Amino acid sequence: MRICRFTTGEEPLYGVLTGELDQFGQPEEDAVIVGLAGDPLYVGIKLLEAEYRLADVRLLAPVLPRSKVVAIGKNYAAHASEMGGDVPAEPLMFLKPNTSVIGPGDAIQYPAQSNEVHYEGELAVVIGRICRDVPAEQATDVIHGYTIANDVTARDLQRSDVQFTRSKSFDTFCPLGPWIETDLDPQTFNDGVAIQTHLNGELVQDGSTADMVFDIPTLVAHISSVMTLLPGDVILTGTPEGVGAMNVGDEVEVSIAGIGSLTNKVATR
Repeated sequence: MRICRFTTGEEPLYGVLTGELDQFGQPEEDAVIVGLAGDPLYVGIKLLEAEYRLADVRLLAPVLPRSKVVAIGKNYAAHASEMGGDVPAEPLMFLKPNTSVIGPGDAIQYPAQSNEVHYEGELAVVIGRICRDVPAEQATDVIHGYTIANDVTARDLQRSDVQFTRSKSFDTFCPLGPWIETDLDPQTFNDGVAIQTHLNGELVQDGSTADMVFDIPTLVAHISSVMTLLPGDVILTGTPEGVGAMNVGDEVEVSIAGIGSLTNKVATR
């Protein structure tokens, strides 16, 4: 099930996208969204009679984290190597504020404080219920679904600050979308789920969730042993190798097999 958050020009609405995706992760031209009676995280899946053509609506970030985005650094060995470091002994956590979240098609705003802003395509996990101290074997019980993220980073500020807060936290630095896929289970694929990033049409990241150092159940267990997770909280699971700079005017597309594609352009803040 693909759960959308969208607008027709007024208040945000929720719905379920029907139809199939093509080989590029794009919905059919005549795709329809069936309306839902509110946020399914809180009211469940209650279908309405209202239907909306996907072409007539604007998709929004599929979830607005109630409290936090928890991101994981260096969760792919090749990326850890390209950043000049080793794989951490346990998951490396940092936070992004919910004010950094934007949706598909929204502009990533290039801040004046930085001269080196990077893309980082990632699989994002959406938490579906309040939880704490979740055993790894029960992690799927607390997962609402999966979406796509771009963990935008001011790399020069990350180096100068040593820690990650400022470099990861600018407004617009956490694009999410285009919808939440509730049926995907990246852990069931022997070869993982493919993650690709294109910059202005050129393939720059080509990875798989099979290459994660710490899998999703391990991440949920580790994070929830530290902090309570709330419905709508998002976990960014790390990025494959191939991160690099993007500039004003560039277009970044992150695609994940079984979910779709998230596209955003870079603009001056």
